[in-house]
Amino acid sequence: MMKIVGPLGRVLGPRGLMPSPRAGTVTPEVVKTIGEYKAGKVEFRNDKGGNIHAIVGKLSFDQKNLLENVEAFVQLIVGMKPSSVKGTYLKSAHISATMSPSVKLAV
Repeated sequence: MMKIVGPLGRVLGPRGLMPSPRAGTVTPEVVKTIGEYKAGKVEFRNDKGGNIHAIVGKLSFDQKNLLENVEAFVQLIVGMKPSSVKGTYLKSAHISATMSPSVKLAV
């Protein structure tokens, strides 16, 4: 698949639309992947500093839906805490729109 999509990288890459096998957006099992996303598959990444980056909603969401998404994501992260880790696992949380200042959340 990437042989076909690769030449489109110059156009799709700068727009942030380039598919990636690592991210799971290029797969031979399209129907299975679509089913996983519709069922609520959550993708996130973390950096070396221990920060977690994830999409929890859009600016067009109403406050109730956005709050539910953030709470569900925080519970997912807290639920992934290894039993060997002692102390506070989630110290703080901030939310922001793309290219906007962040707002600290009460966790």
